Amino acid sequence: MLPNAPVVKPASDDWTVPQDWEAYRPEDHAVWDTLFARQCALLPGRVAPQFLAGLDVLRLSRPGIPDFAELSERLMARTGWQVVAVPGLVPEDVFFEHLANRRFVAGRFIRRRDQLDYLQEPDVFHDVFGHVPLLADPVFADYMQAYGEGGLRSIKFGMLDRLARLYWYTVEFGLIATEEGLRIYGAGIVSSFGETRYALESDVPERLPFELMRVMRTPYRIDDFQERYFVIPDFGTLLRATRDTDFAPVYGALRGLGDY
Repeated sequence: MLPNAPVVKPASDDWTVPQDWEAYRPEDHAVWDTLFARQCALLPGRVAPQFLAGLDVLRLSRPGIPDFAELSERLMARTGWQVVAVPGLVPEDVFFEHLANRRFVAGRFIRRRDQLDYLQEPDVFHDVFGHVPLLADPVFADYMQAYGEGGLRSIKFGMLDRLARLYWYTVEFGLIATEEGLRIYGAGIVSSFGETRYALESDVPERLPFELMRVMRTPYRIDDFQERYFVIPDFGTLLRATRDTDFAPVYGALRGLGDY
């Protein structure tokens, strides 16, 4: 969910389109396999254990880009989620509606081989490899639904830019403290070869404890590695902060506060 990105509406009211798995070229599948193998070799010891456990849902009957129908069948059996294809970025209300109904929207295109290390617009590798494994975790799956429900309620407050920061600093670029040490879990890090190392090992970024108001007052950037990350103690903290918070007074307070 990136700001100021163009969207092209398909014919369907919910913006979904057929994945058209048969249209992928051998090169498309080869790019997926290259990215998959590279990240799977890098992530152990760096990623949340729940992510590694959830990778099993991506090991399907065919190599290459997952077939969303088969993937959704496995994911539905775990946590009641499914993956639906969209042509690209979708409007916020559509995005929230899908999340609230345990549907994760994923782009169906894949980057070129010369884009292995960086792509600004999320492709099928970012969306599926980065996000779907954690949707197999019951607590994180509930958090994603709660975020979608909260997003739908937030529209009338005109504070979507602030709520987007919660998604950015958790779902996309979150860190988690485990008994074994600091680990990544955000999809924007997990699907990035360079940021996987940077987020944990660089001395440049700040790593701050998660606090809802602080997160929602912190701008982010989309064109480079992050300048700061927020660290949660567990996924239950995210779920409670989103599901149990009355956001109306939070939004009211934010109107009188500037950004950090």
